[in-house]
Amino acid sequence: MQQQVAISNSLITSINSTKFLGLIIDSTLSWKDHVTELTPKLNKACYVIRTLTFLRSPGVLRMVYYSCFHSIMSYGIVFWGNSPHSINIFKIQKRIIRIMSNSNRHNTCRPLFHQLRILSLPSQYIFSLLLFVANNKKLFSLNSQIHDINTRHNNNLHLPLTGLTLVQKGVVYSGCKIYNHQPPQIKNISNNVALFKPKLKKFLLRYIFYSVDEYCQQNYKDYEW
Repeated sequence: MQQQVAISNSLITSINSTKFLGLIIDSTLSWKDHVTELTPKLNKACYVIRTLTFLRSPGVLRMVYYSCFHSIMSYGIVFWGNSPHSINIFKIQKRIIRIMSNSNRHNTCRPLFHQLRILSLPSQYIFSLLLFVANNKKLFSLNSQIHDINTRHNNNLHLPLTGLTLVQKGVVYSGCKIYNHQPPQIKNISNNVALFKPKLKKFLLRYIFYSVDEYCQQNYKDYEW
């Protein structure tokens, strides 16, 4: 039986989703409704870019991409970018990248992302999340602040203790996990955001990740600038 809540004799109605600051938040935080709303907007951007391919100007197409597609795709991506439903947005992005590169739809997009110097959706999620962490260090604790044991992970961010999947997919937990897996050369300059941002983007453009798992499985011990 559904529980009803009333405030000042007014019954509060239970809803499955709501819009807050441009994000569609559903009751299970699956982000399915948000992705569903983004899809037609991004398909329109895809159509705009397709109509401009006759220009054959990579500079113009990249400008249109960032104004019509990237601005919509990247908004709030730190919240929904690791959702299973984000794959639908990634498919649209890859279609646009192929259109911009005049490439066959069966060809892999990795070299095309490199060529156009555009981050894949998973890479953009990692980029945006790490910038959030770098700009909000006060929200996080280092391992050295939690315990006195001297280990090689002392300068890593402390992962919150939780077994809840929803929490693990959240900004704070995911931010800690992804931050800790960076190449040491980049992690060590994260306190200088002006330097950190371009170095991080250069790193992500080099690898072009197709998922967060792919990023976490890489070994960056010998990473060089």
